[in-house]
Amino acid sequence: MEPAQYQLMDAAEDGMWWYRALHAEVLDALAAGQPGPGPLLDAGCGTGGFLARLRRARPDLAAVGVEYHLPTAMRAAAKSGHPVLRGTVHALPFAEGSFAAVVSLDVLCHAAVDPARALPELRRVLRPGGLLVLNLPAFDWLRSGHDLRVQNARRFTARRVAGLLAAVGLAGVRLRYWNSLLLPLMVARRKLAPRAALAQSDVAAYPAWLDRGLYAVTRLERRLRMLGIPFPAGGSVLATARRP
Repeated sequence: MEPAQYQLMDAAEDGMWWYRALHAEVLDALAAGQPGPGPLLDAGCGTGGFLARLRRARPDLAAVGVEYHLPTAMRAAAKSGHPVLRGTVHALPFAEGSFAAVVSLDVLCHAAVDPARALPELRRVLRPGGLLVLNLPAFDWLRSGHDLRVQNARRFTARRVAGLLAAVGLAGVRLRYWNSLLLPLMVARRKLAPRAALAQSDVAAYPAWLDRGLYAVTRLERRLRMLGIPFPAGGSVLATARRP
């Protein structure tokens, strides 16, 4: 990504509503998937926001990150207190079967990443029965200036993600869209806003009242989903799968 985007992410991810919602979704997926004992890998950990959240939520869980951009990897280690190695998801610096769980959040969408090369690596470092958790931006028609800023080359549908996971031999695939209740607002911002706004990143400091309100909507959505209410579309798609 552009260096300025790393700086924006670093400043925002501890408090911005979207990151808090994302991290809650991933923690829910880990709790539901119940990976066996063993360490977790955050593959493409950025500035370490999820690793820091994981340390607060699960101080008992050993975790390690991998990040390609060296200054960002150093920042992630300092922020999270977990070790972070410089590396690429195309050639992870770990032995086969090293991890009980692998998390990769908004990484396979990047222009520098080839999902056909990265997914076999994510599978390789999982133990048999290990859990993979992926988050990805949804729907190509939602592409905007934010995607350009963070160098997203692709957005995904649940069906496409299911096919990619099956193609590398992962099993027990489960998918869901999230950030669904806010999807109309997302469409309006990305498609109807003035041209100058469309060129901006979505990562920003929101007014406190707005940030609280947006996060409250994501919490409501999580509660509705726990009641069994499905959401057929959303701004992101979250997938879990296991290595047989």
